[in-house]
Amino acid sequence: MKTLIVYTHPNHQSLNDGFLQAVIRGCQENARIEDIEVLDLYEEKFDPALVFNEEKLRRNMHVDPELAKYREQIMRADKLVFIYPIWWGRPPAMLLGYIDRVFVSGFAYREGEGLLKGKTVVCVSSMKGPSLYPLLWLNNAHKILMRRALFRFVGIRKVKFFEFGSMESPKGKQENKLNKVYRYFQSVAR
Repeated sequence: MKTLIVYTHPNHQSLNDGFLQAVIRGCQENARIEDIEVLDLYEEKFDPALVFNEEKLRRNMHVDPELAKYREQIMRADKLVFIYPIWWGRPPAMLLGYIDRVFVSGFAYREGEGLLKGKTVVCVSSMKGPSLYPLLWLNNAHKILMRRALFRFVGIRKVKFFEFGSMESPKGKQENKLNKVYRYFQSVAR
């Protein structure tokens, strides 16, 4: 199984980086995972701004040479792993810009047909607020956005979430959560 990890956090001293290291370590210890590729959107200086005009037509975004590398990474991967914080009840603008620019018509979907069928996704996210905040106050908007509006639309049916709250609290049990993610990737079959 080939795994692409898309990491979206500007600080490598953060807990999100701890999740990145736990995912990598778990993948490296899993005999079923033969290849691991990490895309750090901030380190890459990915431009999240979606632009289309007379020179850059929206209908041609799926062949934009500037984004060919990212399309190839997704096509090579069997499993896509997204690691990011929840800010303002949603993923960071950097990740949403990546989705806007890469998951486009002609590449990720066409006329209501998802073109990324057979891939699986794991989202690892953390937030300052309590774990139930997105569910109770935001009607689960984050998971609905990721699962239904994005992944299901592009043909990806199997989506797993690790959504951890209270991560800035001394009682946040960060080590337990890091170990949970590590153990999952150490043994995941698909």
